[in-house]
Amino acid sequence: MSDLRELYQTVILDHNKSPRNAKRPEGANREAHGDNPLCGDKITVYAVVEDGVVTAAGFEGTGCAISQASASLMTEAVKGRSLEEVEKLFGAFHDLATAPATQPADSSALGKLAVFEGVREYPMRVKCATLAWHTLHSALGGGDVVTTE
Repeated sequence: MSDLRELYQTVILDHNKSPRNAKRPEGANREAHGDNPLCGDKITVYAVVEDGVVTAAGFEGTGCAISQASASLMTEAVKGRSLEEVEKLFGAFHDLATAPATQPADSSALGKLAVFEGVREYPMRVKCATLAWHTLHSALGGGDVVTTE
């Protein structure tokens, strides 16, 4: 189990150090802002949606390693997916991050996103991991601002 936890930490640190899609994609037609005042995370999530498919996603912002890695991995995971698939992925990720640490988690549909399974052991970090996701969810639904408070 410690090898798996070490791998998870390595992936999170890599995506924090070298975030993928850390920019506004050209032609972005969806956007929302997210704020986690408790940790200081601030993010803007962008998406390009064409014919019901997320063709590009990106983000800009500052925050802790968990929030930045989550945004990076999220933008990779949603590209090329239909809005319905993104909604299902959002639900699966949210369930993984917020389930009680004593309860087994189903991460089978999450791929690399499963690295965030350990965050549920640290309730204060759940908001860091889910901020980008809630912000994307808002952007795709026509929202504007998301806050964890």
